[in-house]
Amino acid sequence: MRLLLHWLISALALWIVAHFVPGIYVSGPKAALVAALVIGLINATLGLLIKVLTFPLTIVTLGLFWFVINALMLELAAMFVRGFEVRGFFAAFVGAICMMIVSSILQWLLMPKRQN
Repeated sequence: MRLLLHWLISALALWIVAHFVPGIYVSGPKAALVAALVIGLINATLGLLIKVLTFPLTIVTLGLFWFVINALMLELAAMFVRGFEVRGFFAAFVGAICMMIVSSILQWLLMPKRQN
């Protein structure tokens, strides 16, 4: 249940970010859901591998390089999903930062608290 809710929150965050960040376009809710799924799969596989390999660079840049990696993952996901476009690296970079912020806020508001 939590995985499904997390996926829906990610799709909603992508939909919101697409309305505010110029250069990111989502054609509709179906495209947002598919794009959120593809972004999650890419981040869980290729993104994880790249983050592990570039960990020293991430340490040197005090974590800022992760935003570059997330932007590249966003651009890669846009290549695979029809109806989801990212126009340029700057839009992907700003979109990745905004996605993180919006997704965190939505999770804080909508996700049920885990009981220990």
